[in-house]
Amino acid sequence: MRTTGKRIAAWILTGCLVLGIGFSRTTLCAYAAPDVTTPSYIVMEASTGQVICEQDADTRRSPASITKIMTLLITFEHIKSGRISLDDLVTTSAYAKSMGGSQVFLEEGESQTLDTMLKCITVSSGNDASVAVAEYIAGSEGEFVKLMNEKADELGLQNTHFEDCCGLTDSDDHFSSARDVAIMSRELITKYPEIFDYTQIWMEDIEHRTNAGTSTFTLSSTNKLLKQYEWATGLKTGSTSKALYCLSATAERDGMELIAVLMGAPDSKTRFQDAISLLNYGYSVSQMYRDENRDPLPDEKVEGGVGETLHLTYEGPFVYLDTKGSNLSQVQKEISLPESVEAPIAEGDAIGEAVYKIDGTRIGSVSILAAGSMDKAGYKDYWKKVWLRYLMKR
Repeated sequence: MRTTGKRIAAWILTGCLVLGIGFSRTTLCAYAAPDVTTPSYIVMEASTGQVICEQDADTRRSPASITKIMTLLITFEHIKSGRISLDDLVTTSAYAKSMGGSQVFLEEGESQTLDTMLKCITVSSGNDASVAVAEYIAGSEGEFVKLMNEKADELGLQNTHFEDCCGLTDSDDHFSSARDVAIMSRELITKYPEIFDYTQIWMEDIEHRTNAGTSTFTLSSTNKLLKQYEWATGLKTGSTSKALYCLSATAERDGMELIAVLMGAPDSKTRFQDAISLLNYGYSVSQMYRDENRDPLPDEKVEGGVGETLHLTYEGPFVYLDTKGSNLSQVQKEISLPESVEAPIAEGDAIGEAVYKIDGTRIGSVSILAAGSMDKAGYKDYWKKVWLRYLMKR
């Protein structure tokens, strides 16, 4: 019976291919793994962090210059904190100038704004610029790498360890995985979307100002997807003889952001072709449901508080990524709240939840929080309540 069933399925598949009949997204064909050459890859939706497809995503590999994703993440964290700014002048040391590989040929003693240095890193993958920024932030590349590894631990990256800030090293102790790179990429683009102001630059001139005079240098993007894929937004390429060809590709289409990470591709052309295949696959099988949760919520009854009721608010929007071909118009939202809560209550305390279902199956939820605080009622508060009730009856 099993053999017969397989033969029937094969005949149906062959017939459909001959007749040119397409398959819906719910069929096996629609969910077959993309045909790519790159050995390690993952496709992730950015807002939810949900993985759409993967292969050997936890294999430790040399990340080459996609290492700079973590360098950029640390840099943008420092900008947000106010410790540094885009207008700061970053001076290139002799050590930073000595970096090989991809570089923008900064001279020792040359100063550029942090804004320009970020362009050098994101557009041309400048190793010299990466080290100069690392030294500016932490005093030395070694101290900056400590920050990188601390951040990796904070993000729960189990297959990542850094030895430098640019990925030039061949050390076996410098490694990451497709999944870990996707996680750090997601952290960067969701918390600091201004990164796209840099990663979408195709070509731009900068000026070298040194004791020898002023010269113009053209930054040219290493990310060919910007010209090959209309929805591409970034993020970072990388290649060494050890790592082969790597890429963390980001794209946005119809409001959906995807991250495709590829590691160990045999050549540059394959790297970009496989990225396009993976991104197209991700968009073909995915659809988003989003509820901004702006509808009003009922007040919650409070027992033993200085007040009688408490305003409520949603923790945030609800976002759901569907890869099963579900009818998202059938999503149902149910508000689950207790009859009352006991004081004291702090602002932000979880009171209940909004539960989302399709055909009775729970697909997720959003917490409902106290919009304010309420203290426990004391002796005087109870007398005040009694007195107010008396006045209301008169």
